[in-house]
Amino acid sequence: MKDLIRNRARDLGFEACGFSSSDPPASGDQFNSWLESGRHGEMAYLHRNAAKRLDPQKVLPGTRSIVCLALCYSPDNGATARSRINRGSSSDAGTIQRPVEVEPGTRERVPSRGIVARYARYSDYHDIMKEKLHALSEFLASLYPGSRSLWYSDTGPVLERDFAQRAGVGFIGKHTNLIGRSLGNWFWLGEILTTAEIEADRPEKNRCGSCSLCINACPTGAITAPFQLDARKCISYLTIELKGSIPLELRSAIGARIFGCDDCLEVCPWNRFSQKARLMASHARPDLHSLDLIELLRMDEPAFRERFAGTPILRSKRRGLLRNVCVALGNVGGSEAIPALETALQDPEPLIREHAAWALDQIQLRFPRAPESEGS
Repeated sequence: MKDLIRNRARDLGFEACGFSSSDPPASGDQFNSWLESGRHGEMAYLHRNAAKRLDPQKVLPGTRSIVCLALCYSPDNGATARSRINRGSSSDAGTIQRPVEVEPGTRERVPSRGIVARYARYSDYHDIMKEKLHALSEFLASLYPGSRSLWYSDTGPVLERDFAQRAGVGFIGKHTNLIGRSLGNWFWLGEILTTAEIEADRPEKNRCGSCSLCINACPTGAITAPFQLDARKCISYLTIELKGSIPLELRSAIGARIFGCDDCLEVCPWNRFSQKARLMASHARPDLHSLDLIELLRMDEPAFRERFAGTPILRSKRRGLLRNVCVALGNVGGSEAIPALETALQDPEPLIREHAAWALDQIQLRFPRAPESEGS
């Protein structure tokens, strides 16, 4: 039965499929402590559904097994990753080179580009995975008549990394993300809770060893200790989940990132064994690899919705994305960004106006205007 399910999962496009028992996750106390300390920030839904996350029976009564699945989104394979590591380079530098200030009167301009996390350079994975998870759930029902299933793609109250580790899909790394020995870091998780009883796979054990590259790579120090994350400092949280102002002391560390961050994932040595995405290859959005920050800042609401329809970036809303764009321009923009930022000072959204003013101050500090001569 397990081989049939794995083969069907593979046919549907998943790169990995494992099976876990439905016993409560062992990290329950750690999760509660993390919530009580407030390290989840403004993600109130984590606290609101904590009881369900710690007991699958509260999600689907009668759950006996959890089918854990991985869907890769790496544009290349481990060979390419090894080549980058050997060259000492990265495919996605967290910060980009500051623009070169050109002589007045020249037509040349080096555009400031914003960086989008690798997973968001595709059509929205929720929409793609839900179709595949639904199909696999139907296949389970055909194998186990009378069983009931409930599936999620990063959308339900399930501690999916814990169950995926228990199912042998990967192990939770020091950066608190799941790492697969044959997948690297570049994959999403989905799971199917089912009342069918399926023999569990052997859990994966942690294989980080003494490596601390991910901890050292975090620009904001959000990985406070091995396996400990303060989401309130995480750039992915700051640019996506946080709805209000980005704390002043963290803005400069964001660099040119405008949606998410890959730094802790990018440096992981296990990416040498990553697989090139199969299903997701046809859903890639190369136009989202890096974006002209000034062009983004000029978008109104209809333009924003049209530009990012069907992508994860849409969830940030215009106000959130343009807040991030202002911060990025404050970090990497040159004088060519000043007119757009000055226009943003009149934006109807106070959040955008606030961050535009900060960006203008930062640019002025880097490129102070020459004082006007007397009598001019």
